[in-house]
Amino acid sequence: MTTTDQAGHPLPYDTYREAIGRETLRFADAVRDADPVGAVPSCPGWTLADLTRHVGALQRWFCVLLSRRVQEVPRDRDVELGLPEDVRAYADWLTAGVPAVAAVLRDTDPGAAMWTWGADPHARFWARRMLFETLVHRVDAERAVGRDADVDPELAADGVDEFLVNLPYAGLFAPGVTELRGDGEVLAFGCTGAGGAAGEEWRVRLEPDGFRPVAGGGSGPGAADSAAVRAPAADLLLLLLYGRRSYREPAFEVSGDTGLLDRWFAHTAF
Repeated sequence: MTTTDQAGHPLPYDTYREAIGRETLRFADAVRDADPVGAVPSCPGWTLADLTRHVGALQRWFCVLLSRRVQEVPRDRDVELGLPEDVRAYADWLTAGVPAVAAVLRDTDPGAAMWTWGADPHARFWARRMLFETLVHRVDAERAVGRDADVDPELAADGVDEFLVNLPYAGLFAPGVTELRGDGEVLAFGCTGAGGAAGEEWRVRLEPDGFRPVAGGGSGPGAADSAAVRAPAADLLLLLLYGRRSYREPAFEVSGDTGLLDRWFAHTAF
């Protein structure tokens, strides 16, 4: 398994299982009384109904994969969604799936071998992925309806780790990733602020055949770092690595080659 060699990552399986339920209910609460055709600025072209359907459909699909312990790439993603005809009922449809999701995750051996598109070929991959799909889009929904969208720093830091570990494998649906190459340049991403995530750091090396996370944490940029970005964990996860903000904003501490950063974000946008 590719690793950033970060102590404490991934988090315990039960953390993902429990957080998925909380994040799903919070998402549904944000959209329940909102205009379902309201725009989601961080997902251009999507409405709140689109976003809700996306999250619910992904959760149900991931549960099918887990229930079947799939061992090869699925031929299709057809899942019986049971969507209500009225888009105003989508929030209740989303919450109605919470018990089934919880049951599948509870009954799943996280160490069971199965197909995944990322670095870890075990069932736990899908629980971790489900959490961050849900969490990121919960923030999208809350921001769309004008709510504060806080994120637990420990979860946010784990999301940064999950993103960087799996990104080299994401070319299937993010083709720009396959074009991200270099000659040994190293990018560092670090967490600032208070809390347990403060001081955590990840590095990625660009090489002629691609890129990969590399071991090496620390409290500041090392001599080998070509560029570095630091911010509170939630900003790194939701706003920077997932393209919700620009590293040029004052919230981010930046050093090194900004041209390299521009190239990184241009090729890793989802």
